[in-house]
Amino acid sequence: MPTSFQRRRLHPDRQGHPGQARLARDFAKMEEQGGWRTAITPDLAGFLAECRSLYLATASADGQPYVQHRGGPPGFVRVLDERTLGFADFKGNRQYITTGNLAENRKAFIFVMDYAQRRRVKLWGRARVVEGDAALLARLWPEGYQARPEQVIVFEVEAWDTNCPQHIPQMFHAEDVAQTIQQFQARIRERSWKARGCRLPGRAADARDVEIPHPSRISAAVRRRHERIWARTSGGDAA
Repeated sequence: MPTSFQRRRLHPDRQGHPGQARLARDFAKMEEQGGWRTAITPDLAGFLAECRSLYLATASADGQPYVQHRGGPPGFVRVLDERTLGFADFKGNRQYITTGNLAENRKAFIFVMDYAQRRRVKLWGRARVVEGDAALLARLWPEGYQARPEQVIVFEVEAWDTNCPQHIPQMFHAEDVAQTIQQFQARIRERSWKARGCRLPGRAADARDVEIPHPSRISAAVRRRHERIWARTSGGDAA
């Protein structure tokens, strides 16, 4: 049987739309496979454990929509049980639009993007604000994260789905790029020390530790200097 979310996309007002027949076929196939997923699977939990940001959509009682970004360190969204997510809500711009909407209308939607892996997840459900629950906040608080908590958002999953990576631009987090650059810089420094025939900083002197490239592999500008190092350390023919 189609879920309420599937029926909503097959609303009578949309009959006759060019894509409606295709949607009907897609949903029929989905029904055969058990419909949209309603429980948090290990794959979804793993995806959320790497999540650093999401978009939380809510609406007022009269249907006025609003979308708010929420972010934190990887894994700031926690799985409370197979149908419930939670995360600490940090102090922000103090508009409290999301909080006000949820006080009137608990229907909510979460959209999560992973630009690096070109993945996205959509979750429908109901959300509520929890204040004054120190134990729950401690359970959801990202260890070592510097922020001021205000409350907790608890999200009850009713259905979720994924999308294909088509049209998702591939982008990477600045801190991930910086870490990769540091690793490459460390490797370059290490190779530079080895090429000079020097002892690597912080490591014991060991001729076996020093790999001198053959002069044919380096530029002519420094070849003569490396010919002398090659001959001295490798006993090989520099030609």
